Amino acid sequence: MYIARDITALIIYFMIIVLLNIWITKAGKEERLRKNLLGTGGFLILYFLLIEIQERTFYLALPVGFYLLFHFFYFREKARLRNGWLFNLFLISLFAYLGVLSLTSASLITIGILFVLGVLGILVLLFGFYALIIFLLWNSYLVFKRESHSLANLLTLILALGVIVASAIRRFGTQFVPSWSAPLLLIPTAILIYLFIVFWNFLSISLIYQLNDPKPDQDYVIVLGAGLIQGEKVSPLLAKRIDRAIAFYHKQSRKTLSPPQLLMSGGQGSDEKVPEAVAMKNYALEQGIPEEEILIETHSTTTLENMRFSKDIMEREKPSGYRAIFASNNYHIFRAGMYAQQVGLKADGIGAKTAKYYLPNAFLREFAALLVMNKRIHIIMGALITFASVGLALLQLFLDWYVR
Repeated sequence: MYIARDITALIIYFMIIVLLNIWITKAGKEERLRKNLLGTGGFLILYFLLIEIQERTFYLALPVGFYLLFHFFYFREKARLRNGWLFNLFLISLFAYLGVLSLTSASLITIGILFVLGVLGILVLLFGFYALIIFLLWNSYLVFKRESHSLANLLTLILALGVIVASAIRRFGTQFVPSWSAPLLLIPTAILIYLFIVFWNFLSISLIYQLNDPKPDQDYVIVLGAGLIQGEKVSPLLAKRIDRAIAFYHKQSRKTLSPPQLLMSGGQGSDEKVPEAVAMKNYALEQGIPEEEILIETHSTTTLENMRFSKDIMEREKPSGYRAIFASNNYHIFRAGMYAQQVGLKADGIGAKTAKYYLPNAFLREFAALLVMNKRIHIIMGALITFASVGLALLQLFLDWYVR
């Protein structure tokens, strides 16, 4: 009975996915991914509900409860780090639910999912550490080869060296120091583990934020500026931001015949001949956007100012209210969304694609910026880890002295 049920469920699932992809043939990759995730999630919920009804249990209430909690807070304020913690709590509760389900019911689909996750988990435990170091070193080589040799472009190399040094201290340090001081050698590793957990949370919510799909009823699309080439030309990175905004402009124009205005936001740096917003406007004009559909904001020098000054312009243009989104590179939109919330601007972000080799370094740079934004809590956590290690070392020293 259960084999027939699960085979039937799998056939229905594949039929749903095939029909769904036929229906959205012309959709972009992001929309296809979003629709496939929704289709898979909907199928699994119905499948698990069927099992719960058959088994007369209510275990599904736990992961569903955590998801509803995440959903409630996420759609109130999307660009919040707490949403990442809530989503990861949902994932943990979901994995726990799958484990309980595999023990209490003869669900082949559940056992199959757990088997795949288990194999992946074992591979990560066995080879993940070495794979991470190799990946970081290889990525740092690619970035070093293709980008400028600035500190911001060396983050994957710095992280790789930090992981190697922390591991070496933990593994070989005890050979050169008294036994009581061993807890002190764990400080670098403990801090790295803490930072990894925080980074995982940031990465989780950043990837979820990428799935934003704003309605085509916007009044403005804010385009965040970036440095210019030779002080007057739009860089490839900035061009992708503008192209992303233009793509949404055309999408809304096709669906509603009422395109949004593009608000170019970027001031003039000391090494730039013109404000970034002016260069961005010129680029958009070259792409065929009418001049009357472009506004410029030329005073901002940071992302926070981009949001604040753009908000001022939109409020002057439409004092009765407006709808707006902003465009930037995909790795940047989550932090930009945090700044938008800080100035009271209700706007979600749409992300322009970034070269895959550059993404690890870019996300690390965003993470470093977030650490600075919330430096107080991270300094406190680092101090607690250090004090705990020192306390353990002193306790071990006392015990060694007492035994002697």
